[in-house]
Amino acid sequence: MDDGDRALERAIGRAWTDDRPWELLTRLTELPHRMGGSGGERRAAEIVRETLSDAGLADVRTDEFPMRYWERGTTEFAVLGNETSSETAPDSEDAGTGRSFEAIALPYSPAADVEGPLVDVGYGTPEEIDDAALQGAIAVASTTTPPDRRFVHRMEKFGHAAAAGAEAFVFGNHVPGQLPPTGALKFDAEAAVPGIGVSAETHDWLTDYADRGARARLRVDATTRDGSSQNVHGTLGGEAPSASGGSSGGSPRETDEEVLVLAHYDAHDIGEGALDNGCGIATVAGATAVLAAIEDDLACSVRVAAVGCEEIGLLGAEALADELALESIRAVVNVDGAGRFRNLRALSHGSEPLAEIADEVTDAFGQSVVHELDPHPFSDHWPFLRAGVPALQLHSEPPEGGERGRGWGHTTADTRDKVDPRNLREHAILTALLVRELAGRDVPRIDEGELRERLREQEYESGMRAAEMWPDVWS
Repeated sequence: MDDGDRALERAIGRAWTDDRPWELLTRLTELPHRMGGSGGERRAAEIVRETLSDAGLADVRTDEFPMRYWERGTTEFAVLGNETSSETAPDSEDAGTGRSFEAIALPYSPAADVEGPLVDVGYGTPEEIDDAALQGAIAVASTTTPPDRRFVHRMEKFGHAAAAGAEAFVFGNHVPGQLPPTGALKFDAEAAVPGIGVSAETHDWLTDYADRGARARLRVDATTRDGSSQNVHGTLGGEAPSASGGSSGGSPRETDEEVLVLAHYDAHDIGEGALDNGCGIATVAGATAVLAAIEDDLACSVRVAAVGCEEIGLLGAEALADELALESIRAVVNVDGAGRFRNLRALSHGSEPLAEIADEVTDAFGQSVVHELDPHPFSDHWPFLRAGVPALQLHSEPPEGGERGRGWGHTTADTRDKVDPRNLREHAILTALLVRELAGRDVPRIDEGELRERLREQEYESGMRAAEMWPDVWS
């Protein structure tokens, strides 16, 4: 056994007693909230910086970037009656007249006061929306997707509904428990029409009332104004490329390339954000400590970044991608979802070599990994993937398998008690081992044309256009 192997064994051993991931998760979830651009998010960035520095990350800095800050006020939502008799008396046979329901505004919803007929668009797939009469209506869509097709993101459903003439959008949770879901309607800008989230129980009533021809009214109070957020990042190992492609100093390595490890630390304002993505940034903190202990054995530099404003538009990742020399990034490891549940899930976004590396590393250490090869654009790897950087997203799922949707994510139930510290430690170790392997491997770049066609094959184009995410150069 050489010195590098001994250092790795010691680092893995120490990881099992490292309390940093749990302590970071605790400190983040104790904050009032970590909404992008808020004072809570700025405090979270300070906490993350302290933790990563303590874990051994060098030259840690905080970079500010501009964004549009959205802040919620009050939300009201009520079913009024049917299309033909909106003035029906409360004791009428038209049940639901004057009935109010709990609802929350979705980020970047404009302030609005809207009334219209309820129209159930089912799962909110493009076909269902095309078949619905949405002009002047309030569209009601489920948070989930049919099991026989790829998952349709909230922003796709909203974009299609707004384009079809809907005056407002209602996003109904499919997870029971009186949990209205949140989630941005648009990236970094106020949406054209208002949107709200309602619970699964309310969604069940609304589909019934839509069948009866009921009308509804929603009022949203919210503001959008200029703001700022911040990324926190530093390096491990030797000569790391600077933003201009030069080197930032340090001992020489085999290459001037780097592996980028990132996770977002922001969360929505309605809950603790423990699973999404407190677990992810806590996993990165644990992995950073392991990598710092073996940095002399890393074949290239590793940049660790905690990015802000993922939930409202991948804004921190976009700012970081603008700053870095992307041609010098060997691969990006996006830790969004790891640490939540028992089994590690690796999304290789169209790169079979990355999937093979994930298999090799996890097999060598007797760990299972669940694979997903198809690419998607809805997390912080996207600004790098579309520029050709191979991207590995680390997620997780329970032993019984994954579910369609976010589960407790984006609701008030996303709390620290759902987290098992053992998963944080184990996934931190596996993340570090994957990064260590990637630092010494040449992974082919992602071909832009192949990525574009693969997304088209998965029927992403219309949804990404509706969400204003389809790159202009691809048109």
